[in-house]
Amino acid sequence: MKLIRGLYNLTSPLRASAVTIGNFDGVHRGHQLVIRQLRRVAAAAELPTVVIIFEPQPIEFFAPERAPRRLARFRDKIAYLKAQEIDYLLCLHFDADLAAASAEEFVQRILIDSLQTRHLVIGDDFHFGHQRQGNFSYLQQNSERFGFRVDETETLMHDGERVSSTRVRECIQQDDFARAAELLGRPYSLSGRIAHGQKLGRQLGYPTINIKMGDKTLIVKGIFAVQVKGIDNHPLRGVASIGTRPTVNGVDTILEVYILDFNRDVYGYRVEVEFLHKIRNEEKFDSLEELTAHIAQDTAKAQAFFEQDA
Repeated sequence: MKLIRGLYNLTSPLRASAVTIGNFDGVHRGHQLVIRQLRRVAAAAELPTVVIIFEPQPIEFFAPERAPRRLARFRDKIAYLKAQEIDYLLCLHFDADLAAASAEEFVQRILIDSLQTRHLVIGDDFHFGHQRQGNFSYLQQNSERFGFRVDETETLMHDGERVSSTRVRECIQQDDFARAAELLGRPYSLSGRIAHGQKLGRQLGYPTINIKMGDKTLIVKGIFAVQVKGIDNHPLRGVASIGTRPTVNGVDTILEVYILDFNRDVYGYRVEVEFLHKIRNEEKFDSLEELTAHIAQDTAKAQAFFEQDA
């Protein structure tokens, strides 16, 4: 997969392509269905596949105070989309100029002039262009004039509910990580590179791996039973804390994981942390002794979860 950050980095127009467009937050099973359909039509017509995403997401530009917390950081989204075996990922910077572009301008400048679109696959709730003028009906009615075919992907249902990023968020906020995994097609996870921390966990008897999250809009906060992938050939079990560490007056959002029965130097490893079960919310304690006691309790609860799940 080739990542293109901004239309200006597309040095020459594609000769022809099959395209889909969306936010793809979380790249859940509904998104995966759209991309599978894209790959099928592209293969039949011998076209490269292009997925278009926006950064920031449109609602984050128009109404940041109402924007939902993201399921995945940008780097994680790229990794999830790469796993879908697409050829190009075009990330458009969503700014005032793009927001003001009419549906006609968007189609002409991006889909026709830049990507030479021959086939467009979109979700059933897709809108685009100034004041959301563009939708499936608009594209279908004008497809002959535009010179490309338009296919709509039907809503994917799971247990009578629509699979959507909103539904995945609700599951996570309700601490239902099993249902979130069903909707995502994989456990909910975050990834990053292990960095040096303050070594406080080591002083307390619970050495942790530390991953700086940076983005405070992430949907998960608290203490969790997790699995860590990327260190050994098999997942490692652990108890994770993600938050600002209020007991020690932290500011940045950090993901810390105490891996059970593990003691190795793994700085620099890029790991994926899968969230399986929430233990409690993040709290501020009056002393490090009180914090240590709760870490011990959290560890015992994580171990009990894994034993029960075995």
